Amino acid sequence: MKRTFIISILLLCFVGIFAQSNPSKPPKYDGNPNARYQLYPTQNMWTFIKLDTQTGKMWQVQFAINKPNERYGYCINREELLALSDTLVNGRFTLYPTENMYNFILLDQINGKAWQVQWSNDNNSTRGIVAEIKDY
Repeated sequence: MKRTFIISILLLCFVGIFAQSNPSKPPKYDGNPNARYQLYPTQNMWTFIKLDTQTGKMWQVQFAINKPNERYGYCINREELLALSDTLVNGRFTLYPTENMYNFILLDQINGKAWQVQWSNDNNSTRGIVAEIKDY
C-alpha cells in the first residue's frame, strides 16, 4: 500500500513539473486581428505596447495599482510608416516579441518591411524605432 501511494505521489510531482509554462515569455496576443488598436504585453508585468495597426504608431502604456502618477502612455513612434499612396488598413502592422524584453519587431504585413522597436522605463534612453531591418 505504501509503495502504491509513493509511486502515485511521484507521478503527480512529475506531471506538475512538466505542466509548468515558461514565465520569461509574454503571453501571445490573440485579440481581434481587424481592430485599429492592439495592446501587446511585454515581459514587464506593468507595461504594454499600444499599436495603431493602420499607421504603425506606437505608445508605451504602463499601469499601476496604488500609484496614479505611475500610470502613463509614452509615445514610442510618432511617425506614420506609410507612403502617401498607401491605403489605411486595420491589421496592417503587427508586433512580435524578441528574446530581449525591451525589443520587438514591427512588421508591415502588406509590403514586408520590418523595424526594430525598443521601449524603456528610462526617460534618457533610446525609446522608439531603432532601425529598419533591411532585406539583403
